[in-house]
Amino acid sequence: MFEYFSQIWNSKELRKKILFTISILVLYRFIAHITVPGVSLEALRAFTTRNELLQMFSLLTGGSTENFSIVLMGLSPYINAAIIMQLMTVIVPKLEALSKEGESGRRKINSYTRWLCFPLAFLQSYGMILLLNSQSQIPLIENINNPATVLPIMLTVSAGTVLLVWLGEQITEKGIGNGISVLIFASIISQVPTMVGQNLFVAQGDAAKVMPFVVVALMTIILVTVVVLVTEAQRKIPITYAGHGARSKSDQAFLPIKINQAGMIPIIFAVALVSFPGILGQFFLNANSGWLQSMGGSMTILFQPNTVLYTALYFLLVIAFTFFYVSITFKPDQIAENIQKKGGYIPGIRPGQQTSEYLKEISGRLTFFGALFLATIAIIPILMQFAFRQSGVGNIALLISGAGIIIIVGVILEIIRQVNAQLVMHDYKKFY
Repeated sequence: MFEYFSQIWNSKELRKKILFTISILVLYRFIAHITVPGVSLEALRAFTTRNELLQMFSLLTGGSTENFSIVLMGLSPYINAAIIMQLMTVIVPKLEALSKEGESGRRKINSYTRWLCFPLAFLQSYGMILLLNSQSQIPLIENINNPATVLPIMLTVSAGTVLLVWLGEQITEKGIGNGISVLIFASIISQVPTMVGQNLFVAQGDAAKVMPFVVVALMTIILVTVVVLVTEAQRKIPITYAGHGARSKSDQAFLPIKINQAGMIPIIFAVALVSFPGILGQFFLNANSGWLQSMGGSMTILFQPNTVLYTALYFLLVIAFTFFYVSITFKPDQIAENIQKKGGYIPGIRPGQQTSEYLKEISGRLTFFGALFLATIAIIPILMQFAFRQSGVGNIALLISGAGIIIIVGVILEIIRQVNAQLVMHDYKKFY
């Protein structure tokens, strides 16, 4: 292990990238604690500790909700914009053609995503500001209905999201790993010490909660291990490339298809969608109409994170989005065509349409198990909380949510792959 880190440090280029990434993360965590002027932080923190929906949102934004930071929305508007653009590439023929143009097409789509991010952030910031202010017993912001008061806050929060997107792109270009994913990773990790401290404080006052804390820690370790194993698991489909020339032999290769092809995208999308009815219900609670207030109360109760409906809907949405995401990213027809153009074939399968159908069948089976895996990991922490409440222990703060574990493992594995690739290039350059 020491020799591995020594190799990383001795690689000048890799060392610069890692130090640059760390410096950006430190800057990000500093920005996340800059509060928008004029906000009552004490009232906000007292409110967010009682609201489970906002606690989940705060987990993905690195605590910026609890601080009413200038990066209040985190990267959620950019993630929504990216998902919308992925859906549009399937619907709009021009965008689909652009996505097939390689690196230049990808850059144009990323540019469209950035342009879409700001208006989404602007709209979401208004909703979030109104929600936080309406749900707090003490007004967080005075004169919230005055445009001169709310518009500067909305612009500040929206600019904060754009700043985070820019920082993420700097990490991607000059640092190590995917910048957006690394920032989300840092947001989740930053909350772990707080969760540990809360659990230890509760256990210190109540000895009966020591064992549940130990169970939570062990389950977190077990879940991380399982996620690593499944994330790295893949099905290798043998492909034979016919050699050219009388004496040459056929070249054997493999087409790897992962069990978890969708990564963390389905969970992020499912969390956003399943939390929306509960947040909307909290808006309706302050409506003037009686039936809207009644509907808002029902929605708030039904879609709390500890209800059966919320858990079941969350589970089904993760499965549905996994199949949907894989259907638009894994294209068996295109893969079969590329294999055929290179003179390859799958043993026992005819090139062309039969190869495409075979790949589609294999991908469908793997996606089914991958979707069940993601959905199960997502709801296990919720089921654990339910089990603790039923046993009379009460609420025990989870160290990392199921979604957080998927994101953390995915980011760390990607960083390790990039570091190893950089080390290979560093060793290769020694011969020149």
